[in-house]
Amino acid sequence: MQYFPPALEKLTEQFARLPGIGSKSAQRLALFVLSMPDEEAASFADAIVEAKRAIHLCPVCQNFTEGEGPCAICRSGKRDGGVICVVADPKDVIALERAREYHGRYHVLHGVISPMNHVGPDDLHVKELVERVAAGDVREVIMATNPDTEGEATAMYLSRLLKPFGVRVTRLAYGVPVGGHLEYADDATLMRALEGRREI
Repeated sequence: MQYFPPALEKLTEQFARLPGIGSKSAQRLALFVLSMPDEEAASFADAIVEAKRAIHLCPVCQNFTEGEGPCAICRSGKRDGGVICVVADPKDVIALERAREYHGRYHVLHGVISPMNHVGPDDLHVKELVERVAAGDVREVIMATNPDTEGEATAMYLSRLLKPFGVRVTRLAYGVPVGGHLEYADDATLMRALEGRREI
């Protein structure tokens, strides 16, 4: 027995395809959209279509940008072009920018090497990174992929790939989080924290 009209079922299915949205959340979102005034619903739909039309990848760092040419970070004269921070996804750029401590440029891979998910180096924006480093203006490449198995494998692969260019390849430090307790930290985290210790 069908509880909802087919158009509502279809809308619910589309919301359910979004990451982190289960069937009940998708249903709530679909019902909320139906309760919106027509102008708001049209504006919401237009925003999706416009974003898909206007946003593309920066030809330099592969981050999302709007308009022709490089993104605002790549165009900025205040950013250090000799340092590149390699991240897996555009959302990682947002996280690092929130800290307001990094003043170099970025390179977005759009994923990590994951044999289980059939993602290899050719599926990522690795070639563009190598071309940037080969151009000769880069002093340091910071690997800022997640500290999980796939992130580590990606960082190690890229560091071996970039070694012949003579650039300094570093990895983000990680260990015990601020506000965390040693008794709850796992062995690998404690090991990394000890390895990355510094003088105070």
